[in-house]
Amino acid sequence: FVLAALMAVTVMGAPRPDSPPSYGPPPSYHAPSYKEPGMPYDFAYAVNDDYKGVNFAHDETSDGHVTSGSYRVALPDGRTQIVTFTATHEGGYEAEVTYEGEAQYPEVKPYAPAAPAYGPPAY
Repeated sequence: FVLAALMAVTVMGAPRPDSPPSYGPPPSYHAPSYKEPGMPYDFAYAVNDDYKGVNFAHDETSDGHVTSGSYRVALPDGRTQIVTFTATHEGGYEAEVTYEGEAQYPEVKPYAPAAPAYGPPAY
C-alpha cells in the first residue's frame, strides 16, 4: 500500500509532457520617482598669475532653483570681459557680456630679417 501511494504522489506531482507551459503577463513595475529638491551651493575662485599673464575669476550661487553668478577674464588686448549670468529650468541660461577698459593694439612694425650672428672664421 505504501508503495502504491508513493507512486501515485510521484505521478500526480510531475508535469505531463504533453501539456504546454503556461505563461502569464510579466509583473508590472513602476520605477519610483526621485524628485529631489535642488541643493543650494555657493563658490568663488580667482587666479592672478603675473608670470604667465593669466587673470580670471568665477563666482556662482544657487538656491536649488535659480543659479546666478559671473566670471571674468583678462583679454590679450588689455580689456576685461565680464559675463554675468542667470540659469533656471524654465528660462534657460541668460548671460550679459560686458567689457572693462579700452582695447590696446600695439603699433605694427614692418618685418626685418635678423642680422646674422656669426662672423668669418678665425685662423
